[in-house]
Amino acid sequence: MNKREIGKTGEIKAAKYLESMGVNILERNYQNRFGEIDIIGKEGNILLFIEVKYRKNESFGYPLESIGYFKRERIKKLARYYLNEKHYYGAMVRFDCIGIIGDRIDWVKGAFY
Repeated sequence: MNKREIGKTGEIKAAKYLESMGVNILERNYQNRFGEIDIIGKEGNILLFIEVKYRKNESFGYPLESIGYFKRERIKKLARYYLNEKHYYGAMVRFDCIGIIGDRIDWVKGAFY
């Protein structure tokens, strides 16, 4: 599998996990001119913008360590655009991250603001 297919596998696992935890998936791989958000969901009345990182093992480090400052800023910009586009004015939002190593899934709620 190439990197794109591997990433897709991780996103599918993450989406299934989130649904099992009661999250309503609104969008997957939402794209605009600023980039892409892996998963946009809703938990209660909170909109979730979720970045997913997948690794087969920890030989290249823990997956969530790769979400740096510039990636977080890009996700925030994408989220602002999405909120405006979908008319979610004044919506409560949360930025989460999901790290997957093999079959282990770690969901960090409120990973950044």
